Amino acid sequence: MINFGFWRSSGIFAFFRLLRRGSRVALFHSSKGTGPMSMSAKIPQMIQRNSIVCPDHLATTHMGRQQTWGQFADRIARIAGGLQERGVEPGDRVAMLALNGDHYLEFLFAVSWAGAVFVPINIRLAPPEVIHWLSDSGSRTLIVDDTFVPMAEGVRDHLPKLKDVLYAGDKETPAGMTLFDDLAQSTPAAMSTRGGDDLAGLFYTGGTTGVSKGVMLSHANLFNNAMVGGLSFEYGADPVYLHAAPMFHLADGASTFGVTLMGGTHAYVPAFNPEATLKRISEDRVTAVTLVPLMLNMMVNHPGVEDYDVSSLSTIAYGASPMPQSVLKRAMALMPACQFVQGYGQTECSPLLTVLRPECHVLDGPLSSKMASVGHPIIGMDVRILDERDEEVPRGEVGEICTRGPNVMLGYWNRPEKTAETWRNGWHHTGDGGTMDEDGYIFVVDRLKDMIISGGENVYSAEVENAIYQHPAVAECAVIGIPNEKWGEQVHAIVRLKDGHSAEADNIISHCHTLIAGFKCPRSVDLVTDPLPVSGAGKILKIELRKPWWEGFEKQVN
Repeated sequence: MINFGFWRSSGIFAFFRLLRRGSRVALFHSSKGTGPMSMSAKIPQMIQRNSIVCPDHLATTHMGRQQTWGQFADRIARIAGGLQERGVEPGDRVAMLALNGDHYLEFLFAVSWAGAVFVPINIRLAPPEVIHWLSDSGSRTLIVDDTFVPMAEGVRDHLPKLKDVLYAGDKETPAGMTLFDDLAQSTPAAMSTRGGDDLAGLFYTGGTTGVSKGVMLSHANLFNNAMVGGLSFEYGADPVYLHAAPMFHLADGASTFGVTLMGGTHAYVPAFNPEATLKRISEDRVTAVTLVPLMLNMMVNHPGVEDYDVSSLSTIAYGASPMPQSVLKRAMALMPACQFVQGYGQTECSPLLTVLRPECHVLDGPLSSKMASVGHPIIGMDVRILDERDEEVPRGEVGEICTRGPNVMLGYWNRPEKTAETWRNGWHHTGDGGTMDEDGYIFVVDRLKDMIISGGENVYSAEVENAIYQHPAVAECAVIGIPNEKWGEQVHAIVRLKDGHSAEADNIISHCHTLIAGFKCPRSVDLVTDPLPVSGAGKILKIELRKPWWEGFEKQVN
């Protein structure tokens, strides 16, 4: 007997509804049977098809600039031609350090059109981290906006492989840089033949060793995620999507490609703040947005929120942390017609693995218990709960969330040993502990990796500890995540100083700010005199350090 409940929850019904509505969504046949998108899938094909199917439909609107898909396709081909004229070759890495905007969308698709590899840079990084990302990726071209011109000027001398810096701002072009817009005057380039399993983008993520790793995602990875993820979020046949979450991050990037695939419209706020986001929703008649719960909390509790017309908003997608019921209640009251969808995944999975659909975002009834879950696996991704032998555990028992399917990365850039460590016995290991109930819903209960999620950002404890250990007064330290009502979790450090040395908590925190991004730095520090507890193998027992903070919580993540 066919289980229609499964098909309904998986997004298949949504897909056929889109087809009936005449959606512009594209389909691509698998020529080798290796996945839905196959070797023929190319990210720039989204743009090429939109220029044929909906050339006069609005593609982007930002700061008074608007482009149709026909105009966008022409501009992308010309920027790609300009990159090639400046020496960018197939497979070369091109990075961008900028706030949200239409130039960011152009960067992603023009780089792909030229056959190169895009490298989005986290806008919250400290200079040493930016240098590492650019040097490790071997990026030869960097694009910056007005906000990051000083950063580019400060790091350029430390990057011998960096040959070109392009300025995508609105002021006078800085000395030694070339105006990004000038590339659009170039002869249009033919679309690159690169696609399928060819590398499309490098997305850096923190590492448990304290060193960020470049996650290699292919054209097929991102195309499959766009196809299935866009439909799972039910953005509709003609979405107007607001980039409020940072575009360097795949939480927003999933919708970047999904909305483009559907021929929707992209609107932007340079960086999230409640007032600007509410204004854009109202003025651009936004239908969909991706937010972390912290952002939604700030938006729905913003003074005067009732003064904005947000009636156009039909879908809010969120992830990175659970949605507090108080925030959901407030949002439902303000936007009764809006549906909520949670996505769970990680950069290594392009990023989507599971979706918790709107019908589970309820405060009572038989499905209310599912709101604590991260939902069902998306179509095409096999997600299981495995034990240390990579055998599936019984339903309800805790194991590691593992997966396989077309969303899983090619591997880590120049780190084959780390790739092999994560991909074992035919399964990608997420490092998250979880359970699956009898209905197939997945619940995240702990992190097997030493990671903290604060305000939607991943923070790896080892990276913070490496920074703290560079302080001359520190003898030993441990970094843990502790509950925080606003941020979900906050970075907390326990530090023992060397004999004869002194330092204050604020001094430790300030020291970290010179080495790593602000969101990674400890928000609180305990200075202790006794040695930290260790295991028989000599490892610091963080589970003992966490206990006082997590007493009374059902799980060790928040």
